[in-house]
Amino acid sequence: MITVNGQQVFSTMEEIADPKHAALVVIDAQNDFCTPGGLMGNNGQDLSTMPGAIAQIDKLLGAARAAGVLVVYIQNQMLPGKRSTSGAWLRFLTAKNRTTGMMDDQHCCLVDSWGAEIVDALKPQKDEIVVKKWRSSAFVGTNLDMVLKVNNIKSVVCCGFVTQGCVESTARDAGFYDYYPVVIEDAVANSHPELHAASLFVQRSRYDVVPTAEMLSVWERTVPQFAAAQ
Repeated sequence: MITVNGQQVFSTMEEIADPKHAALVVIDAQNDFCTPGGLMGNNGQDLSTMPGAIAQIDKLLGAARAAGVLVVYIQNQMLPGKRSTSGAWLRFLTAKNRTTGMMDDQHCCLVDSWGAEIVDALKPQKDEIVVKKWRSSAFVGTNLDMVLKVNNIKSVVCCGFVTQGCVESTARDAGFYDYYPVVIEDAVANSHPELHAASLFVQRSRYDVVPTAEMLSVWERTVPQFAAAQ
């Protein structure tokens, strides 16, 4: 902990990720993004990096739950007929070949569809919080900030999909909403390795980007059975 202009500032990962005030935010771990047969896979996107990230997220969830870290799932949504989608947002979704066919009858994460469901390997446990979102950032048009503040959260640990999209947008906004953002570098993924690398390069210049192992080390030290084994 350091003091800057009379304000106390967390200066170590142990302080930032303390289970008493950290939340693990699992972003868009949904079939349309991660699973063969989902929209991204059907549109020819490379899903080869998704299983590795899912495995790391699963480790984070285990450690977070054991340590009493608040777990919040973010679930991307789209209304039928694209009634939640403006012209500007449709341009974003279709430009640069992000999501081919979105101008026609395709929906990404259509409400109540299989594609919008959390992947089987990472299903929320009973009573875990699921925040539904409609744009890249999990803070825009949602109750996420309220949920975090009600639970006395100071730090937002981000994992999920996709790196340069919803993950980076959420991490940036976490900082703008006065949380300490942390991104878990091997628990995020996308279908474009060069964009993944570029996004992490930029994010490292702005806030903490760490591997799963470092976060597990912090959280496991607070759990007696883990600490005893170290």
